[in-house]
Amino acid sequence: MLRFHFIKLTSLFPPKPSPFPLRSQMGSFSTSTSSSSKLLFRQLFEKESSTYTYLLADSSHPDKPALLIDPVDRTVDRDLTLIKELGLKLVYAMNTHVHADHVTGTGQIKGKVPDVKSVISKASGAKADLHVVPGDKIHFGNLFLEVRATPGHTAGCITYVTGDGPDQPQPRMAFTGDVLLIRACGRTDFQGGSSEQLYKSIHSQIFTLPKDTLIYPAHDYKGFTVSTVGEELQYNPRLTKDEETFKNIMANLNLSYPKMIDVAVPANLVCGIQSETN
Repeated sequence: MLRFHFIKLTSLFPPKPSPFPLRSQMGSFSTSTSSSSKLLFRQLFEKESSTYTYLLADSSHPDKPALLIDPVDRTVDRDLTLIKELGLKLVYAMNTHVHADHVTGTGQIKGKVPDVKSVISKASGAKADLHVVPGDKIHFGNLFLEVRATPGHTAGCITYVTGDGPDQPQPRMAFTGDVLLIRACGRTDFQGGSSEQLYKSIHSQIFTLPKDTLIYPAHDYKGFTVSTVGEELQYNPRLTKDEETFKNIMANLNLSYPKMIDVAVPANLVCGIQSETN
């Protein structure tokens, strides 16, 4: 099993953040946290593909190590400027899966910050410095994310979940990519997708988390920024149904062919280094 460096934690995480972050003028989102918080967190938005990129850092560590989840090529300069302004050291650029609707910014980031390591699931078949599998822990300072396999939207989808422990962020946070969206879920009609697999992934790997776990998806098209496991268990119009009904819903979505897929998927399979074609 792949393991990253581990440092023992010594203090408790502060009270949970507000579930209703506000949008700032720079297009960044943030939960409200106390000044003593170990976790520095920003939710960043790319409007053309309605993609959320997440910045996490251990602000209590001397190096202030940070990671980005699902960076987008169009907003790399914005994200790196923010990281510099906050005095952080970016160590990982991570993807939840091989995206079909935008080109990842991972390749550009590595070109500008050579020490950054790219991360994606081994099951994705994509190029990266580090290929993770279920159960792996990705440490950044005294904090860590655990890797959960959640295939169904694509065969290689994973969800990153903040650590389970008294010294880790509370409530927990799940970065679900396109698998679980707010009051929706990812489509299953390409890239090895399977509605049966998606249903099982969400119910076994995400809905088993504590109900106050915050859900942060890779996209939202209606202006929502965050949900919780409890909310989705109660209100998600697809996933509150039984499995057969869910599969019927997914089989009849009649969605259009993704306009970026023929550019995005080949580029993202090689860490986004073909982003100049976009």
